Formats: sequence, structure tokens, C-alpha cells
Amino acid sequence: MTMSATGNESLSRDALAVLQPGFAGTTAPDWVHRRIDEGLAAVALFGRNVATAGQVTELTARLRAQKDDLLVAIDEESGDVTRLDVRTGSAFPGNHALGAVDDTDLTRRVARELGRRLAECGVNLNWAPSADVNADPGNPVIGVRAFGADTDLVARHTAAYVRGMQSSGVAACTKHFPG
Repeated sequence: MTMSATGNESLSRDALAVLQPGFAGTTAPDWVHRRIDEGLAAVALFGRNVATAGQVTELTARLRAQKDDLLVAIDEESGDVTRLDVRTGSAFPGNHALGAVDDTDLTRRVARELGRRLAECGVNLNWAPSADVNADPGNPVIGVRAFGADTDLVARHTAAYVRGMQSSGVAACTKHFPG
């Protein structure tokens, strides 16, 4: 069975509404601009897109000049998983450190400040926090990215992180669970 041109256009439009593609480099390539013109609703930034905070601000401003309601996502957990500070290391503690201190107000304030920095750069969606429970201390992927091994602790800090991030105007997207 073949799809009609209208069916293909509808499928393409639907895909552009939900995909969040990344790209190489510190400026958006032509294909990204073409796709935004065609209805792409979001882009994803990673370390390969970041030279400085100012450069990210310029990049997102150029993209938003094309589509003012563009979603700009980033994977900025802080700690070991950082994109804004990919060249120097994060100035913010990661989840493991925050969970070890077990002060949800601190977690909320850290996330709020991180969100403020992201918002200043034009980012409005952060793929964080990791809501994983570190059920296997030998897991090399989760490890220090988790708030801890206790489900209640992880839930408290995940909620505090989301509140802090979103209070800065940046949407938080919890990830990886159920683990």
C-alpha cells in the first residue's frame, strides 16, 4: 500500500511536531533551518553545540527569530553530565552529591539556578533530572547520576529538582526510570 502525497505530508508534519533532533556544530546547519520552516517544533543541544554561554544565547536567538515558540532542549544534569560547562566541568553538584546531603531545599535552589542559566541561554526544556534509583551500585551508566539508592530519597529530590527548574521558566523532563 502506498501513501498519498497528503498522507506523506501529514506524517511529515506529525513527525516534525514531536522530534527533537540534534546537530553538529555551534551554528544550526541549513537542514535545521529548512525543517523549522517546514514545521519542526524543537531542537536538541549537546556539548558539541556549546562553545560558550554567549554563543548558545546567539544560536537560540537565531533559531527563535525563525520560529519564536521553538522548543530548545538540552541534556544538562550538572555534575558529570553537563553540556553548558562541557569544556570546564559543571559548577553545580550532581544528583549523587545532592542526595548525599539530603537537603531538598538545596536541590530545589541548585535546579532553580541551573534553570536560570539555561533560560538566559534561550533553553526552555531540560532533559533532567535523572529519576533513576541506584539499585545496582555497580551500574556504570547510572551511578553518580542518581540521587541515591532509596526510592523515597530519589522521589523527594526529583520533585524538588523539578520544582526548582520549572520555577526558572525551564520545563524539566525526568528520565530513565524505571531504571
